[in-house]
Amino acid sequence: MVVKPAAPPFLLTHDQGQAARTLLAYASALPLKEADAQLLAVVVAIRAARSGIGNITGQDLRALRLADAGAAVTGLSALGWQGQDRLLGDDLVTPVGIGVPDLAGGPERRLPFGKVMRSRVSGWAGRTMSAKPVKKTSSAARLAALHLAAHWPADDYGTLPANLPEVCRAALPELIAKGFISELDGERYLLGDSVRHLAGMRPRPVVPPRAREEPPPTWDEWKDGVSVALRRHVEAVEGCPDCALSTARVSEAFMRKAVPAQFDEKVRAAYGTWVAGRPGQGPEAAEFAATFRAAHGHGPSVRQLCKGLGWGKMSRELRIFAVRRLVADEWLTNTDPVPWTLRPGRAAQGGTVAPPSAARRR
Repeated sequence: MVVKPAAPPFLLTHDQGQAARTLLAYASALPLKEADAQLLAVVVAIRAARSGIGNITGQDLRALRLADAGAAVTGLSALGWQGQDRLLGDDLVTPVGIGVPDLAGGPERRLPFGKVMRSRVSGWAGRTMSAKPVKKTSSAARLAALHLAAHWPADDYGTLPANLPEVCRAALPELIAKGFISELDGERYLLGDSVRHLAGMRPRPVVPPRAREEPPPTWDEWKDGVSVALRRHVEAVEGCPDCALSTARVSEAFMRKAVPAQFDEKVRAAYGTWVAGRPGQGPEAAEFAATFRAAHGHGPSVRQLCKGLGWGKMSRELRIFAVRRLVADEWLTNTDPVPWTLRPGRAAQGGTVAPPSAARRR
């Protein structure tokens, strides 16, 4: 079984293909008649797109295999471009900076390419001109190959661009003979499979729309959606005259998403030291929770419990860990993760701590 090799990836994205067409449209509008000069102008323009200076060496000029390099350089001079005459010397390796005045920097640049865009389009142009079907063709054929590739949508017929230079139209039979064009019917054309990856008129990728995020409920909407028992508890906290908590503080505590607390060894070690100096915290915590609940109509928060027991300054993590140990030891219980629900636990039921009456329980 013969395995067909995978096709090369496309060289240009949708936006890069648009940039390539902008470059070619700019070059086509220059008052140059000969294909040699037009092809050289494309190469210089893409290199000058960002700064107005296009660096090119004598070796680069030779690699273009122009029929008359001298005439092409003279043609650029007639445009007011500067410095290209040095390309005709014996030095083939020193870059020559060719000044293109109307591509100089500024907000109104004729070719507003970024660094990556300029590099990708330049690489695409080089790969297109050196593609096997056109590598040894005339300047007009290679210039036509650039235009046709930039305007081809891949896997469908393209339409000959309106700004295709006349010298390029005359070279189309040459591209057909070499296999760069596989079909040409009037103004419609297809490129050969071997150059499919050079297509520049690619569709913009379809990005699935993001699911619209529903806005979070307001505080009143949230309360309307909870159970009767929870609503009663919420209103007890919100309306407690002793706590006098702001609506923002209460709503944030009830509506926030519960995140399981993680305790590292440092917190566990700190708790071991702290609890060793405070024996008998269980009964005291249960008694405080019962008294607080009877007075307020709801249980204390972790902060209120710690403050009421006189535990002094301690980190938030240590406070939470200490209270969770009291819950684990059943001196306290709560309706986790609902806030302000601390109350005496089972261990306190058989002692001196009296649990709140049923009427006070949430």
